[in-house]
Amino acid sequence: MRALFFSFFIFNGIVGLLAQSADLTKELIVCGDNQVIIFDVEKSQDTVPHVVWRWKASEAFDLPAEYRSNFFRTMDECKPVDQGKKILITSSSGGVALINRATKKVLFYAYVGNAHSAEFLPNNKIVVAGSTHAQGNRLELFDLNRSEEPLFKDSLYSGHGVVWDEERQLLYALGYDELRAYSLQDWNSDYPKLKQENAWKIPGESGHDLMYLSNDNDKLLLTEHGSVWLFDKQTSAFHAFEPLQGKKDVKAVSLHPTTNRLAYLQAEISWWSHHVYLKNPDQVFAFPGVDLYKVRWFY
Repeated sequence: MRALFFSFFIFNGIVGLLAQSADLTKELIVCGDNQVIIFDVEKSQDTVPHVVWRWKASEAFDLPAEYRSNFFRTMDECKPVDQGKKILITSSSGGVALINRATKKVLFYAYVGNAHSAEFLPNNKIVVAGSTHAQGNRLELFDLNRSEEPLFKDSLYSGHGVVWDEERQLLYALGYDELRAYSLQDWNSDYPKLKQENAWKIPGESGHDLMYLSNDNDKLLLTEHGSVWLFDKQTSAFHAFEPLQGKKDVKAVSLHPTTNRLAYLQAEISWWSHHVYLKNPDQVFAFPGVDLYKVRWFY
């Protein structure tokens, strides 16, 4: 009887953990204006998203005043990191921050001109891609323990995306018309830096988004003005991403690794949209009054 009880207890514990993990498979994170929103896809009704979490820069009083009022006016990245416990956000108004999801505490902040994306790197480092701006057009490297203190910079015109490949130990960065690969140099020193190892001309111009193809580490998802592409890291070849082939101005694309649901956001009013689109199966969510730029699966 005791053995049966403990088997039942362990079984239910595992089921509970799986259920907690499964919850993340239902969540999408979007950002625009001065806010970041997480919503539950399954609990949403028709086109109305069921919001479960919201962060507004204007209410984050652990940020300096100028960040609250000016540097996060136009949010353009919201990337879950550290197994979904934290969120990296950037804004074309210049703000960069790392947020603890549970507490909404700001763990790090910095300014990069026209910041468009950021990525976690080993040893508590963050890299930020800055787009066209007097203090942008670059990659900037920071230590999480030293807000507002860049450690390294490299020029990259219209920087829009950064993705770390742990297996290859390479950082991929997207600019206006090229994709680059960087290695980490002097990483354990006081002066870490990025070394460009390769560069590829993308099949188009005005690179918008760079993201993992979550179920295949040999490929990246890349968007530019005219279409959506797959980049094969092994062959260095670009291939059309058939589900969104020829779709213009896709600002963000995210594929869920287990459900294979595709989420994307396409510019419909200037550079933003009030809708998030899903495929497999098709679904649309409306955010009237919020100028959205990015969408990511929370997994």
